[in-house]
Amino acid sequence: MNATDLAILILRLWLGVVMLAHGTNHARSIDGTASWFASKGFRKARSNAMASAGAEIAIGLGLLSGLLTALAAAGLIATMTVAFGSIHRFAGFFVFHRPDEGYEYVVSLSMAALALATLGPGTASLDAAFGISMGGWTGFVIGLAGFVLGFIQLAALWRKPEAST
Repeated sequence: MNATDLAILILRLWLGVVMLAHGTNHARSIDGTASWFASKGFRKARSNAMASAGAEIAIGLGLLSGLLTALAAAGLIATMTVAFGSIHRFAGFFVFHRPDEGYEYVVSLSMAALALATLGPGTASLDAAFGISMGGWTGFVIGLAGFVLGFIQLAALWRKPEAST
């Protein structure tokens, strides 16, 4: 393993841990997650909560194992695009703006995932073991597709809630 492979492994593992933690947190209380999603303007909040939890756990496991890494990275990007579009963009850049945090965190995760999709999973991955090659321009395009999928989900399933008076 060279230094580049080590750096990819560190990035891939950390993004995997973050997504697995997000998914586990959502899954611990589907009703609570659904209630929060509904308050943020998501239609079919319970279905969205279950899909979000399942997808984030799958994304985390894919990144941790390095299996279908570019697709997992695109899933992370789609998830963060939805978070950006529905919540974080309204609070500005910095995460310490309240009541909702700004978008620096979700955009940073998205850019890291796009870089990972482009670099590929590295040698310490199931992709490498199985001969799956989706890095380079292919990985970059797959990563960009995550943004598109996130915007489609926003258009289909989210509307900004009315301001409470």
